[in-house]
Amino acid sequence: MFLIPDWPAPKHIKALCTTREGGRSLPPFESFNLALHVGDDPEDVEWNRQQLSKQAQLPSTPFWLDQQHTDVAIELRHNSIPKISPPPIADASWTTQKGCVSIVMTADCLPLLITNKQGTLVSAIHAGWKGLHLGIVTKTITEVLLKEKSIQAEDLLVWIGPAISAKHFEVGQDVLDSFVRKESNNRAFFTEIAPQYRSISEPKYLADLVGMVRQELNNMGVTEVFGGEFCTYAQSDLFYSYRRSGKTGRIASCIWIQS
Repeated sequence: MFLIPDWPAPKHIKALCTTREGGRSLPPFESFNLALHVGDDPEDVEWNRQQLSKQAQLPSTPFWLDQQHTDVAIELRHNSIPKISPPPIADASWTTQKGCVSIVMTADCLPLLITNKQGTLVSAIHAGWKGLHLGIVTKTITEVLLKEKSIQAEDLLVWIGPAISAKHFEVGQDVLDSFVRKESNNRAFFTEIAPQYRSISEPKYLADLVGMVRQELNNMGVTEVFGGEFCTYAQSDLFYSYRRSGKTGRIASCIWIQS
């Protein structure tokens, strides 16, 4: 049911990523879907979420975000987390408080879990190509974690969870152009698909999101980067993939500071 990040985080930092196994959602969401917005039975989703809390021994109810590919990161605090519905629009959360669970959902996009070597903060980021282009990763790290909390980049640890791999992520010329305008070195992460292997005449490319986010992290001075080896598209037994299936569920990646 869970993947545990293989990274040198302090022992009191707890993190995990769910798989699609172990829940009760019916097709096409089988079985451990954690998203309410995809058309699944809300009762099944709630049951799955309760199982996540129980099986992972979460210290508090995770604070689910309304992820819309933004560059917005919110702080989680026990006394200020609003009990509202629907949840706030954001694609990252962070906290320095023990027991607050930072969580993001994905089905091809990049989930990033972050802590520091001292284990004084945690963050979870949802970064699809749109959010990555907007700067969700850089803004969360430079404007929040490094600036507000006076953390040093070299002290950060980042784990990249399951996401669509470059072998399966096909994009158009517009996506390539937008990333190259942002950073010329991004061109190296796009491989043109030969004309005989595409269905239309316009150029198509395979994009390496994991490679681009690694480069972005390195440019900020964050060099302790782990994970990135799981492909949501290829590993259909373990993960949901929007590109592969269309209507499908979502896995979750979460992190917290244990009391």
